[in-house]
Amino acid sequence: MARVSPILIVAIDPADHALLAPLIRPLSGTFGADVDVAKGMSLDGSFALNVSRNQYASTSLITALLERFEDFNGKILGVTSGDLFVPVLTYVFGEAQLDGKVAVVSSHRLRDDFYGLEPDPSLLRLRFLKESVHELGHAFGLLHCHDYLCVMHSSTGVEEIDIKTEKLCTECQTRLASSVR
Repeated sequence: MARVSPILIVAIDPADHALLAPLIRPLSGTFGADVDVAKGMSLDGSFALNVSRNQYASTSLITALLERFEDFNGKILGVTSGDLFVPVLTYVFGEAQLDGKVAVVSSHRLRDDFYGLEPDPSLLRLRFLKESVHELGHAFGLLHCHDYLCVMHSSTGVEEIDIKTEKLCTECQTRLASSVR
C-alpha cells in the first residue's frame, strides 16, 4: 500500500499518555501512514466538559483539534481518558468526521475498573487500539461494517469491542485502499 498522509496522535487532557506510543506501529500498518505522537503537546479538554453530565463533548474536542491543527496535512487522532458524549447518546467510545481530518477516542469506558472489575492493562490497550482504528477508519471514509469480527463493526458496549478484532475485513481493506488512492 502506498504511504498516505501522516497520522498525528494528540493527547487531550485528561489523558493516559502511556496508551499513546503502543498505537504507533499498529496504526501505521493498518493505514499505511507515518504515525507520530505530538510529544510535549497536549490539549486541555476542560473547555468541553459538561459539568452536569461530568462528560466531555466529543464534537467540541474535534472542533478544537481542527482549529489547533488547521495547517496539518494528515489525520489527527485525539485521545483522552475523559468520558465522552454526544447530545443524543449517553456516551460514546469515540467520534470521527466521516472522510474528514479528525477523530477522537476515550479510554474511560474501555477500562475494566469502570465496570467494577480488576484492571487489565493489556485488555485496555487492545480495546483502545480497536477503537482508535475504528474511529480513524471513519476519518478515512469507512462506514460501519456488517462483519462482526471487523474492527469497523459498530460497538455499543465493551463486550462487542472484545468480540471484534483490531483488523479490517477484506472488504474494508479494499474500500480503504480505494479511498487513499
